[in-house]
Amino acid sequence: MLLSVQNITKRYPGSDPDLPILNDVSLELDTGETLALTGESGCGKSTLLHLVGALDGFDSGEIHLDGKALSGLDDAARAALRRGTVALVFQQFNLIPSLTVAQNLAFHARLAGQEDPDHIAFLAERLELHDHTHRYPEHLSGGQMQRVAIGRALAVRPKLLLADEPTGNLDERTGDLVFDLMIELVKQSGTALFLVTHSRRIADRLDRHLLLSCGRIA
Repeated sequence: MLLSVQNITKRYPGSDPDLPILNDVSLELDTGETLALTGESGCGKSTLLHLVGALDGFDSGEIHLDGKALSGLDDAARAALRRGTVALVFQQFNLIPSLTVAQNLAFHARLAGQEDPDHIAFLAERLELHDHTHRYPEHLSGGQMQRVAIGRALAVRPKLLLADEPTGNLDERTGDLVFDLMIELVKQSGTALFLVTHSRRIADRLDRHLLLSCGRIA
C-alpha cells in the first residue's frame, strides 16, 4: 500500500465547525495504481490533494505515504518528501520563466540530487519537447507548457504523481493529447497517479474513480 488516507477531517479557520471541508475521508492507493477523484466545485478535492502532498495539515485522522505518517513530519521532512517520493502537477503550469525547457525539466531533479540527463532526454522525447528544449516558456503553447510541467514532475522518478486538473487550462483536443502522454509515462514508470478532475470522461480512463460530495467520499 503506497498511500493510506484514514478518517481525515479538515476545517479552515473561521468556517462552520459543523461543516468541515473534509469529513472523515478515507481512501487507499496501491503502487502503480491510478485513481481519479471527482466532485462539484468547492467540495474539497484540491484540499485533499494538498494534504496528501504534505502541503497543508489536517485536524484529525492520518495519512501514510510510502510508510511515513505525515502528521509526524516536520517542514524539512515534508519538503524532502515532495522532492522525491511525491511530485505534483497543477492546472497552472508554474514553470520558471527565466529557465529554458531543458532547465525546467531538470529543475526538481537537480534540487533532489537525482538529475539524470538520459532520463530527462527520454522524457523530452516522449513528451514531444525534444525540438523545444532551448526555448523559454513564453514561447510555448499551453499544451507544451503543461507537458514540461509533467516532465519536470516525472524527472525525479516519484512513487506518486498528484495531478490537480492538469488539463483544465487546455482545449479538449490538446488536453486529451497531454493526458494520453501523461498516462503512458505513468504506466511505463510504475508511478501511482492520484488525479483530481471535473471530467467524468477522463476519470473513467483511470483504474478507479471516487466521488467526493459534501466533504465525504460518496
